[in-house]
Amino acid sequence: MTTLTIDPGEFASFQPQLDRPLDAKVRELQHQGRLHHMIFGAQLTPEVLEKIRAIADIIRAMARQRKSNDRLRQLLPHKRAMLYFTQPSTRTFLSFTAACQILGVTCNEVRDPKSSSEVKRESRMDSIRMFSSYFDVIIMRSEIAKFAECCSYMMNDLERQEMRSVPVINAGSGSDEHPTQALLDMYTILRTFDFDQSDKAKSSRLTVLREKYPDLEPSPNNKTYLFCGDIHRGRTVRSLATVLAQYSGVKLLFASPDHETLRLDSDLRERLTDAGAEVREFNSLDEDYDGQSLISQVDCLYTTRIQREHNTSDDSDELESLDLSPFQLTPERVASMKEFAPIMHPFPRDSIVNELPVEVDADPRAMYFRQARNGMWARAALLVHLFDAVDSLYMARDEVGMR
Repeated sequence: MTTLTIDPGEFASFQPQLDRPLDAKVRELQHQGRLHHMIFGAQLTPEVLEKIRAIADIIRAMARQRKSNDRLRQLLPHKRAMLYFTQPSTRTFLSFTAACQILGVTCNEVRDPKSSSEVKRESRMDSIRMFSSYFDVIIMRSEIAKFAECCSYMMNDLERQEMRSVPVINAGSGSDEHPTQALLDMYTILRTFDFDQSDKAKSSRLTVLREKYPDLEPSPNNKTYLFCGDIHRGRTVRSLATVLAQYSGVKLLFASPDHETLRLDSDLRERLTDAGAEVREFNSLDEDYDGQSLISQVDCLYTTRIQREHNTSDDSDELESLDLSPFQLTPERVASMKEFAPIMHPFPRDSIVNELPVEVDADPRAMYFRQARNGMWARAALLVHLFDAVDSLYMARDEVGMR
């Protein structure tokens, strides 16, 4: 894999913190009972997710009407955000920009380090600290693994010295994590598995579905999730699977080509099983699972593209020659899925390989465009949470007469 790693010299002072168990890291990234930095998927506990979901639901409801939408823009006009995106991004960058605009947060960006003082040999950590002088949150996406994590530790060190410190949001860090993608994925899953129960004006969809699926419950618990495609290099898979493993009775299935650069790695498998999840691997969507068709048993399917940009010169030819047809989500395969099972994809999809053909887009279970839009609401909610503006949001909602 061609993922960059942090320079041992530049980040050597953070090595003891990097070497700690994940639980210890997560504790350090909280502040007064809420998230202070957003670095790992493991920070998104079911309790935190329910809080952020409630915030996101209020924001999306208020954004529907002009009066309440105008009030939203008055929520955080005194805050400024730096979007430091030195790795290519479309959806993550634009959804964070839109989230800031919804809340009245002013945005600035650096997307090419060649346009910054890094070309004058300024260290990356100096760049981040300089951003913290001007902005109230740093949202960063980098191809350098653990860079965002080191930045959060630097900010905590500054805070302990009673110097200026701001929250850091990891918007994608090397191949490690993409926690805000997991946030929007979980927001989509939570809303989907609500089965319209929150809409009291309609007959509960859950009641209808239980006629065919009597054990179905309105939560992420006791469900089977299938991840398909590039498992090993998919940081979205890593983050979301880590979050899902916190729920009870969860089965996490992984379907990928039988190649070491693509299949589930041992570290993630161990993390998931230690959390209590059942983990199984498959070499095709057409395999059987406990005597029945695999794809017919899943409650949620999360498919991904093969990330060719991570191919090395050593394995490129071998990976390009792989038969990917067993992992393409054809309309025929979709037809055998449960009628409520959402189909998700972090995008972009590969228009050549067609792991997710456009023919599936019209299926009512296709959630990926809705999933992408949910990124705007979920990321806006995260900003409200990080800035401790939840009470202000509820007050704004009440002022415009919404309940």
